[in-house]
Amino acid sequence: SYNELCEIIGGRNVEFYRKKYQLPMLYLSGFGTGILYANFIAKNYVTMTGIFHEYFLNQYTQVKIINEDYLWYLLRWRVMPLAIAVCVANLGFRRLTATGILLWTGFAAGILSVAAVLRMGLRGMLLCIAGIFPQYIFYVPAYLLLIRYYYRYPQSEWNGTKTGFTVMMIVAGILSEVYLNPGIVRWFVKVLT
Repeated sequence: SYNELCEIIGGRNVEFYRKKYQLPMLYLSGFGTGILYANFIAKNYVTMTGIFHEYFLNQYTQVKIINEDYLWYLLRWRVMPLAIAVCVANLGFRRLTATGILLWTGFAAGILSVAAVLRMGLRGMLLCIAGIFPQYIFYVPAYLLLIRYYYRYPQSEWNGTKTGFTVMMIVAGILSEVYLNPGIVRWFVKVLT
């Protein structure tokens, strides 16, 4: 059995490491799948269009972003998926929701990484980092808290402090994405081109 095998090859340590690295491995599985998909299935599409195209980058440096419009756009695209994930998880699909979030974000990051490297090389990866800064400093802890709770439920408990922290981090992420990120990306694109 599985337990006997664990005892033979290392005892409880195997089970500890299996549980400890389960969530990162889900993300990395999605990431690897995204890389393979972008390289072998959608390579032409990934290299022909998108945000790493010179035309788009030139347009981005010249366009004026209206903060209020961008804020409403981000509220729809950041809060709605989070609200849907919370609703689905609270319907009883907690572990499935956590797994889906990790696989999907890994898959999307894999595709984006390949597109960046194929189109711009190392500069594309640096542009990706600039594109998620500083908002991901706030989004990642909020999502990791939710994912960990949903994946480890019922061993993990939720409380008002965690709710407050999550809401505060999402709001801070959205505000930094509206008011800080466009300037950072615009500056970075000017430096790269």
